[in-house]
Amino acid sequence: MGEGLVRDFRPVDREQHDAVSGRLGLDPERGAGSNLRHCSWRLRSGSPITPRRRFDPRHLAQVESALWVAYYRREWLAFLRYAVFLIRGVFGLPWPSTARGSWFLLRATQLWAPTPDNDPVAARLAMERFYRLLKQHNDEPFDPAEAARLEVEWWHVHREHQQNNADVDEQALVDALAALYAYALGLPDAAVRPAAEQRALAMRYCDQWVRAGCDLKSSLITQKRAALVRSYAGLLAAVGQP
Repeated sequence: MGEGLVRDFRPVDREQHDAVSGRLGLDPERGAGSNLRHCSWRLRSGSPITPRRRFDPRHLAQVESALWVAYYRREWLAFLRYAVFLIRGVFGLPWPSTARGSWFLLRATQLWAPTPDNDPVAARLAMERFYRLLKQHNDEPFDPAEAARLEVEWWHVHREHQQNNADVDEQALVDALAALYAYALGLPDAAVRPAAEQRALAMRYCDQWVRAGCDLKSSLITQKRAALVRSYAGLLAAVGQP
């Protein structure tokens, strides 16, 4: 969601953790197919990650596309609203936890957004709280700190790609996204790579839209949304593999 130059990925000591914690305030989409509506995410073993994790790729792509628009226009209230819908739609958390998770995502994004004076350490800690919330409610197998590190790593790679468009291979972004998906879902890289490729494509359209002036009537928004549909559909296909 956010992007910026990550300055430090070293472990955060307790003093730094406490100091940073205070800062946290603590229809082209049809191609995905309507048969994907309300599918369950499942691990390769076939056991559900959670019985409440069900989603419609088309709906979530529409919400996330709007969230990206709010991010680049720095419309933070709208960003928070779309984050609530997105987190509730993907993870099925209770409403109070959905609100907390949306706040953590908002704070991480706000801490990451400034260029060049962002705060990647604080952003990573906010995302660690977000992933810890998911782990608590959905009994996820991942380590929240590692998931947060991988999350912020792809933010870093994306911003480098934005700032050095002619010099940075987009493959690095696909690799970073696939690394997060594979780790968080407990799947092999090959299974999640198609979803990562489509999300990177969505970012390409979004970056073009930003460079063109963020026109709300641009066809690039439609292209971005369609790529996000295919990305979510790819994740559903990956978690449903026998």
